[in-house]
Amino acid sequence: MDQKTGANGGRGSPEAWLTAAYDVLLESGVDSVRILLMAKRLNLSRTSFYWFFKDREELLVGLLRLWRDKNTGNFIRQTNSYAETLVEGLLNVSDCWFDTTVFDSQFEFAVRSWALQSPEVQAEVQTADELRLAALSDLFRRFGYSEISASVRARTVYLTQIGYISMQTSEELELRLARMSTYIEVFSGHAPQQREMNRFLARHRA
Repeated sequence: MDQKTGANGGRGSPEAWLTAAYDVLLESGVDSVRILLMAKRLNLSRTSFYWFFKDREELLVGLLRLWRDKNTGNFIRQTNSYAETLVEGLLNVSDCWFDTTVFDSQFEFAVRSWALQSPEVQAEVQTADELRLAALSDLFRRFGYSEISASVRARTVYLTQIGYISMQTSEELELRLARMSTYIEVFSGHAPQQREMNRFLARHRA
């Protein structure tokens, strides 16, 4: 939609301002999330921002809410998705690392970078980590693992992927998919059945 002629009379919308903030955060970091810069990107007046947000801080709170709802919310939903085996459950979680509509790794990196300069955001990230690890541990426990084993295996799965994100590791899609069966065997102690891998690969190959 042309933001000049939108339903809000040339003011844009809260979604448009949040999208602009998201784009700037991923491109340049939180210090660049400035009202004037986003107004120029949207071709709107600076004052139109204040129809939707009290100030920049309220916009940043909205960004964190987006991140929390998408990345943490979807991660926990994936751990609770129907699975007949632990392997299938871990493959459901692994969808997060291949489908940006489920889990946004660039957004994750940007928020974790932001947390390095904000104790408040760092606290948000720590809470998210705790919630995700608890959900992943629950997945292991549902399939009979002891408390300590579930906790350690959950941390192995989760910290491996956060390491990928934090290091901005780049791999060809086919190479990463080819490694998934071995990753799952290492994480769970069980080799995936071919039918389980086939369903997973069908979701992520074009």
